[in-house]
Amino acid sequence: MNFPAHDTLAGYARTAVDLRSRMADYHRSPLSHDWLNAFMTARSADTTQPTAPKVLDAVRQITSLPWQGGQPYVVAPAMTAVIAAAAQALDLTGEVLPNDIAPDDSGVLLLPEPVYQRTLTGTITSIGAITWAKTTTVTTGASSWFICGWADHHDPLDPAAARRREQVAARPDLTRQFGPYVLITLDQLPIGRPVDPPPDQPVIDDADIDWQNAPDGRYVLDEAAMRTKVSAALVYAFWRIQAQPLATVATAPADRATRRRAVRASIRHDTRVVMLRRTKPLAEPGDGDPKWHYRVRFFVRGHWRRLIDRDGIPYRIWINAHIKGPDGAPLMLGEKVAVLAR
Repeated sequence: MNFPAHDTLAGYARTAVDLRSRMADYHRSPLSHDWLNAFMTARSADTTQPTAPKVLDAVRQITSLPWQGGQPYVVAPAMTAVIAAAAQALDLTGEVLPNDIAPDDSGVLLLPEPVYQRTLTGTITSIGAITWAKTTTVTTGASSWFICGWADHHDPLDPAAARRREQVAARPDLTRQFGPYVLITLDQLPIGRPVDPPPDQPVIDDADIDWQNAPDGRYVLDEAAMRTKVSAALVYAFWRIQAQPLATVATAPADRATRRRAVRASIRHDTRVVMLRRTKPLAEPGDGDPKWHYRVRFFVRGHWRRLIDRDGIPYRIWINAHIKGPDGAPLMLGEKVAVLAR
C-alpha cells in the first residue's frame, strides 16, 4: 500500500508530499509517455490509427499537472465508505454542473483506503487516487472537468496490480520507472451543459468474463450498475460531501523536512485531510471528560483496542463490528467504515 497506517495529520502530510513527488518524477520518465500512448490507443475505437500528437500533449498535461500544482486532499478511512456509498447512488444524467462545483480548479484526491472497481468483464482494480483539472476548449469556449482515476501500484489486494508487477518483474529498468499510481481511467464532466446519459453497455461474451473476488471489507463499485463513471462519481461525491456539515477539512501540518522536499520538487505541501465531523461535546467544560455524539449512524469494522492494565502491562481486546451513532439518526449506507480516533 502507498499509505502506511498513519493516524496523525502530520503523517498524512508527509506521505502525500512523498507520493506526489514520486508521481512528478514518474511523469518525466519514458514509461509515462509510453503508458499514456498505449492507454489512449486502447480507448480509441479505431486502434489502427495512433493518437494525434496534439491530443497526447493535451492529455499529458491534464494527467500530470494536478500532481504538481493541484490542491492535495487525503480522505481519512472513516470517510471512504461514506463517499463510495454516495457515488454508488449517483446519477448525474441531465445535470448542469456549475463552474464552482469543485473546491479547486485542479486537485489530487488520495485514498489511503482504496475503493475498488469491478469492470464489465468482472475484473477488479483499485482506485487509490483521483485527479481533476478544469479545461476550456479554445475553439468552442466550452469548459469541462477532466477526471483521472489512478490505481495503487503497490496494493497487495489488487489483482490488476499483481498482474502488472508480474509482467515487469523481469524488467528492472521499467520497475524503477513506475510511480506509486498508474492511470486507469479518464472521464469528462461538462461545465454549464447537461451531462450526457451513459452509453449503452456492450454485450460481453461469456468467454471474456474473468470474475474476480473483491477484497474483504473494502467498498467495491460495479461499473455495470453505475449511472456515472466510477472515478467521476467518486470525485463528485467528494466535492459535495467535503462541503457538508458531515465532514471536516483540516490542514495537515507539514514538518520542516516535508516542506523542504515539497519546495525541491516544486509541489504544493498544504495537504488537507477530510474526516468525519464530530459535534460539540455534550458535557460542559469542567464536568469531566467530554462525551461526543454523532448526527448519523454508521458501520464500524471489528478492530483490536489496545489497553493497559493496573500493573502497566499492555494488552488488547477485540471489538466486534457494530453500528455507531444515536438511535433514530440517518444510517449512512455502504459497507463497513473505520472510525478515525480523535
